[in-house]
Amino acid sequence: MAKLKLSEIAEKMNGTILQGDASSVFSNFSIDSRGISKGSLFFALQDKRDGHKFIPDAVRNGAKGVVVSKKVPLVDEHTAYIQVDHTLKALQRLSCQVFIQHPVKVIGITGSTGKTTTKEFTAALVSKKLNVLKSQGNYNNHIGLPLSLLKLNKKHQAAVLEYGMSSPGEITDLTRIASPDIAVICNVHPVHMEFFKNIQEIAEAKKEILDGMKPGGTAVLNGDQPLVLGMLKDLKKRPVLFGLTEKCDVRARNIHIHSLEKMSFDLSYKRNIAKTSIPFSNRAYLYNFLAAAGVASLLSVPFKNVLKTGRRLKPFQNRGEVLHLDDNISVINDSYNSNPAALEEALKSLSAQKGGRKIAVLGDMLELGDQQKDYHWASGKSVKDHNIDILITVGPLAKHIAQGASEAGMPSDAIISFENSEQAAQEAPHLLEKDDFVLVKGSRGIHTEKIVDKLKKRGK
Repeated sequence: MAKLKLSEIAEKMNGTILQGDASSVFSNFSIDSRGISKGSLFFALQDKRDGHKFIPDAVRNGAKGVVVSKKVPLVDEHTAYIQVDHTLKALQRLSCQVFIQHPVKVIGITGSTGKTTTKEFTAALVSKKLNVLKSQGNYNNHIGLPLSLLKLNKKHQAAVLEYGMSSPGEITDLTRIASPDIAVICNVHPVHMEFFKNIQEIAEAKKEILDGMKPGGTAVLNGDQPLVLGMLKDLKKRPVLFGLTEKCDVRARNIHIHSLEKMSFDLSYKRNIAKTSIPFSNRAYLYNFLAAAGVASLLSVPFKNVLKTGRRLKPFQNRGEVLHLDDNISVINDSYNSNPAALEEALKSLSAQKGGRKIAVLGDMLELGDQQKDYHWASGKSVKDHNIDILITVGPLAKHIAQGASEAGMPSDAIISFENSEQAAQEAPHLLEKDDFVLVKGSRGIHTEKIVDKLKKRGK
């Protein structure tokens, strides 16, 4: 974590100290007045809300300094103040300067789905050889990326960072803050479609991470996706391809799902081949692992460490975690987000389980643009195709999932629809039986985690 004097911070941001001891040191930087750490420097960003209004809260909660871009009353004489032209640009300038002081190998990860999981897997594998900084949670935008870089210190050798976007040009801006040495594209799917005319435009926006690589940088690409492979023609250096097909350098073959928490396969890695496993059953997580292994291969992480670490990976909260309830009921909590491609893989995983009934609790998939109804309808057909026993839909758009399943031939008494997650949370626990497998998945705005919380309390 960077430790900087107030005078250094002001200089790096082209700012002016209005108040405070120039020699005082800061090592924590925040934009959130509520969750701020004691002794932090608070940036009053002007985004959807004006951070200047929350300066008193930030100071009350522990901030010992603030960065402002307009005239505000000083809270007290003990709080340091730095005046800048633009608080967000100042934050980005500061992070760039810290990055220059602590140069590390940057692994940049983007994709329509699985960025955060791939980032976590990559950090786990690479940390077996290098001291790694990874971005927090889903800190993957013009604000989160600079905040991540401000955690760099002289011990770090690599930074594993997410590069997110919802519109063209955003990834380009992120590469100007931290240009990747290794650029990973997990996949291209119809996500954030309200900002794009078609999926080809999404592919072009994801390609910005390749265009923004350092000279001599290497790409790690999904070798099973034509849209990603179409980017090869503009690369000067041979990429590492990952996937399930023969052209891939890092490849999984002979895949077998044993349970919700074990998938075995033969892993090809450089010239090595060995049978191994990861504690997941969803094939999307296999692709995330293969992408991470592709990065590890470039950094010469030993094969035995890749195998060992892969077997010990764990799911993250609301991202495919498996909960075991009374009566041998298993719940796959995948409520962090949803889109058609991710839902398809989740349904395949659910369908592959042996034993009790398969129940899919599916919420609205948001940000799908003009074709959102069609995407939901097609997912309903997929529910029927994967022989799911009971479909529970949550939200107005998810009713089109129910319609698609019904028109595909799913019995009407096997389909239940709720207006929102609160209603579903009250009723869903009563619908479960011994040995059931339950998938809960929906976009963040639908809050399907509320359903999971109620299921955990079932019978108590």
